[in-house]
Amino acid sequence: MKIMIVGSGGREHALGWALVKSFEGRDFYFVSGNGGTITIGHNVENLKGYDEIVKFAKEKEIDFTVVGPEKPLVSGIVDKFREEGLSIFGPTKEAAQLEGSKAFAKELMKEAHVPTASFEIFDDFNAAKSYIEKNSVPFVVKADGLAGGKGAFVCSNVGEGIKALELLMQERKFGEAGDTVVIEDCLKGQEVSVHALVSGDKIYQFMPAQDHKRAYDGDRGPNTGGMGAYAPVPFLGKVQLSEIKERIFLPTIVGLEKRGIEYRGVLYAGLMITQSGPKVLEFNVRFGDPEIQVILPLLSEDFLELLLRTNEGDLPDGIAWSDQSAVGIVVASDGYPGKYETGFEIVICDNSCILFHAGTRIENRVLYTDGGRVLSVVGVDRSLKKARDKTYKCIEKIKFTNMYYRKDIGNKGIKP
Repeated sequence: MKIMIVGSGGREHALGWALVKSFEGRDFYFVSGNGGTITIGHNVENLKGYDEIVKFAKEKEIDFTVVGPEKPLVSGIVDKFREEGLSIFGPTKEAAQLEGSKAFAKELMKEAHVPTASFEIFDDFNAAKSYIEKNSVPFVVKADGLAGGKGAFVCSNVGEGIKALELLMQERKFGEAGDTVVIEDCLKGQEVSVHALVSGDKIYQFMPAQDHKRAYDGDRGPNTGGMGAYAPVPFLGKVQLSEIKERIFLPTIVGLEKRGIEYRGVLYAGLMITQSGPKVLEFNVRFGDPEIQVILPLLSEDFLELLLRTNEGDLPDGIAWSDQSAVGIVVASDGYPGKYETGFEIVICDNSCILFHAGTRIENRVLYTDGGRVLSVVGVDRSLKKARDKTYKCIEKIKFTNMYYRKDIGNKGIKP
């Protein structure tokens, strides 16, 4: 069996790592991969555009393709593959609007009575500015389109809100993604991520994880793609998980079906657990990064079989999980998510943790930094505290110039 994974980050390395466990010794191709994926498969770096990826899949007789990042899904790569009769995991372009457009997702949630923050949508700068000047604080300004996890701005005063609008709508920091903005109430509580395999009207939730979006300790600084995560989440029990399925996932899928849209793939909800229950911050139509790096090491099932059964509409009644905990910490280039330097040699002197590569490359058998998020270091142990301590001990054995990481990942889940 030949499997292709589209993407080049830590999520794609984690997906490959889990799939290799299912079918060790098979052919794996990564488009375009990184310094870690090359150790378990073939990196394919010269394909330009989805038509070339489809052509490559046909030439290599790829049996199954898994898409990592959101951009190809939102752009319609799944539709292109299926038109050519190729098997691929992920939602269609129409279904991927749940992540591709915050406005689409919010309007759908409103229609389906899915709990989320109150909001308004604007495509005119002056109208948005006038609304902010009259609005109570705090609030959140979000780019409607894809912004790599960096398009949301939590504003504690009017000045910060106007600055966010200027950045998105006038300076166009994220291009056309900021031409339309969503302004919503700022929710308070604990933020968690819950993934679900969705196959038509069948839904199966993964164990929850907690991501850490802010760059600095104490949840300070700018939003990033994620600085670390842990799983499971001890303060989210079976009752709340059942509520999330019944009040969030099911009505969302029904809402899509009413619009004539079938969802097939993974859907993950970024949630705020408020005093009045879980509410949706955003939907994502792919596996979370770095959440999936701590979820997959705890999976006791055949991952490939789960993905294939999702495509076939044959989801299992239950999924077996390890009773351990996992903590994943992102080791980044100093300056991320702003400006940073790359090209520094990476020295790793400890193999007791799982290492998922993100921004790395190999030249002449030497590993170098090649991105903002460089590595995701994952420790697995009997308790969350032991897993956290194990992960930080592993990080002490990793060295490269301008190395940076948060020192408080996992603390929220550990009782004092």
